[in-house]
Amino acid sequence: MAATDTHPKRRLKRGLALAARAGYVAKGVVYLLVGGLAALAAAGLGGSHAGTKAAINQLVHQPFGDTMLGLLGAGLFAYALWRLLQALLDTEEVGRGLKGLVTRLGFTISSLIHASLGVYCIDLLRNAAMSSGEAETQDRTALLMSHRGGVILVLAVGLVFLGIGLRQLWRAFARTYLGNWHHRQMSTGQRRLFEGITRWGLSARGVVFLIIGLFLCIAAWRTDPSQAQGLGGALTVLAAQPFGPWLLGAVALGLFGYGLYCLINAGFRDTSVD
Repeated sequence: MAATDTHPKRRLKRGLALAARAGYVAKGVVYLLVGGLAALAAAGLGGSHAGTKAAINQLVHQPFGDTMLGLLGAGLFAYALWRLLQALLDTEEVGRGLKGLVTRLGFTISSLIHASLGVYCIDLLRNAAMSSGEAETQDRTALLMSHRGGVILVLAVGLVFLGIGLRQLWRAFARTYLGNWHHRQMSTGQRRLFEGITRWGLSARGVVFLIIGLFLCIAAWRTDPSQAQGLGGALTVLAAQPFGPWLLGAVALGLFGYGLYCLINAGFRDTSVD
């Protein structure tokens, strides 16, 4: 009986590992779209400062758009499940100290964000999607602020985004991502290439998350939801700075690189659940 009982558990763990890989592919596709569109905008070739939902919206009118949206939505739900398991089961072994709790809170927020993107894919399939721009970010912030303690919650979310941004920069500097990769499956040339892509991608995402977190904190401090910005707004802020097109181009290519990093994770990351 003991032997037969392990088979369902083994299949479940294998299924969760595969779901995590599918999730990384879906997340990678989203960031490839965001980075690609922003890079085109920086080069003056069209494109846009699109957030994640606006980027997903680009698939609607493409050939086989419904199929792509369905697969992308399923992958995003799979990624949301994986992030939730990371938070609940502590698969990264970050512990229960302050740093560990903040990291696991970040996993939970990531799970909620990617689950909402999965729902957005379904809404697009049902032709029921609403606005996907910065107005939606500001509307959600205003809704939170309208409740008792909402301003503090917005400030807390902003601080979490700041923490995630700093963590992304630290991961790029300290190369902590190496501990998650199966190095035996990589050649030396592959590892060097993957490292270059990953460090640029994590750095760019860290900068964007710092901008998002900063604006959320400003929105809470001023009790002004219009100050809140999402990913698209953060890219717009970069584009408005001196040497904006160069800044936007560098970050856009970094976000494209982050999408590639997600695909690298799909192939080489340890997604086992113990």
